[in-house]
Amino acid sequence: MKLSEFRHAGNSPTLLAAFLYFDVSFMAWVLLGPLAPFISETMKLSPTQKGFMVALPLLAGSFFRPLLGILGDRIGGRRAGLVGLTLTLLPLVIGWKFASSLHYFYALGLLLGIAGASFAVALPLAGAWYPPEYQGLAMGIAGAGNSGTLMATFFAPRLAQHFGWHSTFALAMIPVFSVLLLYGLLAKDSPKRPKVVAFRDYASLLKEPDTGWFCFLYSLTFGGFVGFASFLTLFFHDQYHLSKVRAGDFTTLVVIAGSLLRPVGGWIADRIGGYRLLLMLLTGIAFCLAGVSMLPALGVVAALLFAAMGMLGMGNGAVFQLVPQRFSKSVGIMTGLVGAAGGLGGFVLPSVLGVVKDRTGQYGSGILLFATVFAVGAFVLLQLGSSWREKWEADSVERAGIFCYRDFIHGVTEGNEETT
Repeated sequence: MKLSEFRHAGNSPTLLAAFLYFDVSFMAWVLLGPLAPFISETMKLSPTQKGFMVALPLLAGSFFRPLLGILGDRIGGRRAGLVGLTLTLLPLVIGWKFASSLHYFYALGLLLGIAGASFAVALPLAGAWYPPEYQGLAMGIAGAGNSGTLMATFFAPRLAQHFGWHSTFALAMIPVFSVLLLYGLLAKDSPKRPKVVAFRDYASLLKEPDTGWFCFLYSLTFGGFVGFASFLTLFFHDQYHLSKVRAGDFTTLVVIAGSLLRPVGGWIADRIGGYRLLLMLLTGIAFCLAGVSMLPALGVVAALLFAAMGMLGMGNGAVFQLVPQRFSKSVGIMTGLVGAAGGLGGFVLPSVLGVVKDRTGQYGSGILLFATVFAVGAFVLLQLGSSWREKWEADSVERAGIFCYRDFIHGVTEGNEETT
């Protein structure tokens, strides 16, 4: 695949608009994470309360994603995106003018879920312009908007340090409003956009076993990425006793890998198949998190988290290379359903880590638990290869790089026998 061919295969302004929409929405979605040390100091929150506060927007994103995905199917991605960006300003106003107790932050966190729902509009809007062979890269570029995390983790602690955390919410409205204007100018719905799907068809997709498996896999990759991105500032501040700004800097350092490598994951998945790539990534993430669970020196834990976040970002691109291969006519609603599962996984991670910190005084046991979950995910994906080879269309199997592990082991065994 040549990049010059990719540029002419779709609509570059719309791809840029989708990226910007997701980018600034992601910034707003995870904003409570880097501000949590400041807010918790003011509110005197326990680790469990802090974990739930930063996790709540992720849970709300799971609720709003299918709704915004349905809205995008009904009125088009361009208009749905304009609605989403406009509503994203509301929780920022609450944080600026009204947030004075934990209940306000719970309400704010729920409304920030609208920003997290941007995923269900941005990716289908961009993906609808590109043929199947370019889906991985197109979805990866649009999905690289998770780099909005970097704006939140790097700038929010500094702004809060100088202007106060209330004012930081006000300043966050500037990029959101700017992208709202650009999105209205650049975004365009594809003439090949799939027809509106009836509600009964959404229900039929939920009955498909592969829908559940994609939701599970994305709850690991995207849930892991956004969960850690929201929680790592607290982790570095509470576990390693870094200052609030320095904790945000370390979070930015490790999150940058996942933010920038998502399109790389999509590109590699287009070349070798999302299945093969995802299998390797889940295994690698499990090993990295197992190392983090031992709570080594700060430099070591940062390196391990950098590697893990990079693989999580690539894993997001790999999953969404697989989705169009299996559900080519229902990418929009599948994006909403699978994306909702990703937000749910993100909610679980900070919540569990906060509870574990309350019970044990450190985060090691909780991180080891999630290392085990990723190892189980790799094993499940290995098992799925056999059934997917039989059920999927031959072209989709080839593009996804699906193999049966039994055939692979048999081939390796025969090769060893011939060598002998």
